[in-house]
Amino acid sequence: MSETIDWSKLAEVEKIKYDSDYLRGTLKESLADPVTGAIANDDTQISKFHGIYQQHDRDLEKERKRQKLEPAFSFLIRVRLPGGVTSAAQWLQMDALADTHANGTLKLTTRQAFQLHGVIKKKLKATIQGINAALLDTIAACGDVNRNVMSHANPAESALHAEVYQLAGDLSAHLMPRTSAYHEIWLDKQKVADSKEEIEPIYGNRYLPRKFKIGVAIPPYNDVDIFSQDLGFIAIEEQGQLVGYNVTAGGGLGSTFGIPEAYPRLADVIGFCTPEQAVEVAEKIVLVQKDNGDRTNRKQARLKYTIDRNGLDWFKAEVNRYLGYDLQPARPFNFSRNGDRYGWKKGEDGKWSLNLFIEGGRVKDSETVKLKTALREVAEKVKDAQFILTGNQNLIIGNTQEKDKVNRILKQYGVWPLQLSGLRQNMIACVALNTCGLAFAEAERYLPTLISKIEQILEEHGLLKQEIVIRMTGCPNGCGRPYLAEIGFIGKSLGHYNLYLGGNFNGTRLNTLYKETLSEDEILAELRPIIADYADNRQEGEGFGDFVIRKGYVKETKEGKDFKH
Repeated sequence: MSETIDWSKLAEVEKIKYDSDYLRGTLKESLADPVTGAIANDDTQISKFHGIYQQHDRDLEKERKRQKLEPAFSFLIRVRLPGGVTSAAQWLQMDALADTHANGTLKLTTRQAFQLHGVIKKKLKATIQGINAALLDTIAACGDVNRNVMSHANPAESALHAEVYQLAGDLSAHLMPRTSAYHEIWLDKQKVADSKEEIEPIYGNRYLPRKFKIGVAIPPYNDVDIFSQDLGFIAIEEQGQLVGYNVTAGGGLGSTFGIPEAYPRLADVIGFCTPEQAVEVAEKIVLVQKDNGDRTNRKQARLKYTIDRNGLDWFKAEVNRYLGYDLQPARPFNFSRNGDRYGWKKGEDGKWSLNLFIEGGRVKDSETVKLKTALREVAEKVKDAQFILTGNQNLIIGNTQEKDKVNRILKQYGVWPLQLSGLRQNMIACVALNTCGLAFAEAERYLPTLISKIEQILEEHGLLKQEIVIRMTGCPNGCGRPYLAEIGFIGKSLGHYNLYLGGNFNGTRLNTLYKETLSEDEILAELRPIIADYADNRQEGEGFGDFVIRKGYVKETKEGKDFKH
């Protein structure tokens, strides 16, 4: 087959994937090399399929260079956790691994998964084995495959939660790579067949042109930001029963400064399927993308560009052709918000769930809030509790009868209750500096400080409790979904951000560039008069993002191709 492929026209990663022996690469040799804390260059691409990103501490970069030392390499490990649900025992295992093998913290991601940071090469294998010992894994958490499948987080908010959580797991299992490379490299399993006989029934030997993301939402809550996903399923409920899903396709928020043809795009609703058809629909849409995605240019390789290049009508026709039947017309639905709703809620089964705010998704102890310690104690003492990660970097202590015990523990360590502004409740920040190699600016380490200063302006105008979606990323790649925020910040350079306004509160509209390359003082100076105007002139129930469009501060971005960086 290789003779028929013109590699000169394809992106370099395509050949790396093809030559990787079904995702083995030379990872074993890289791990065994004692000379460097890094792995081989090609293996940095293959390791992503195993849930691993190579990084280095950028805070130490100049000093390491001065000492003529290689960068302080370490690795991010991302866990595959469909629907974000984990047990108390699994939480305790991840908590312990963070202390013994990583940097002592857990990161809750915007895809409802765990990340461990600061894992050095010699501890990589032991860490992954520890994760697998908890009946978790890191397979396909990154890479050019379907990644962690998101679903509505809170079981107390909908009787349909169990069914959509089951779908998330079914989709994740069905779209998993079938290669045994992961088990051989990390778990010391024997190779069961020659790789030339090994079959990837969905992905083939080249996998997808680019990453692929799936989410499942239950209206009125859009807590997975369904329109940011390559593929989405919106649960349709009639008379208390799940009758099926509206199918969305073509979302994706990655972007690149200076390249207008790389832009965020919201998914289109393309039809309706029954619950029994959902997994098949997902497979066929993945196959349409595998067969038609752009393998020559990774900045044009996501499904959103495949659709825009060929047209939505073409895409719908291809999906129906691959299925052998037509999707039904979409059913009505409505979303009210894309943020989490905090506090205790009682489910129909009489069990309680507490949605906790986790600033920046970082589980750690501070001088005033012993969050990591508190959650460890809850997991140790409240055995029936589930720990459910949300798509907004927060945590639900779910399905428990021991509400009072949870309250006592969290109060003892200063975790709950917290007095939070409506702005802070709706924040997301990506990791950015110091470990992400793509970041131009801070995000997680800086956004809380900036929010405190914006809160002062809000308080002056009686808006401290007004909910406003605010998000910050250190680069335009969109990991924190900033392009859906009512107030969005994209790092442009150290200490400077592009300011975007005009997303809405339910995640159904892209925002618009307002001002470029602003310092903190300039950000506050720009926001102050707009917030004052909002306080004085907003209409009943009008969100901040809707207001800035109505008043002409920015024009509505109606489709991704019109987005300005």
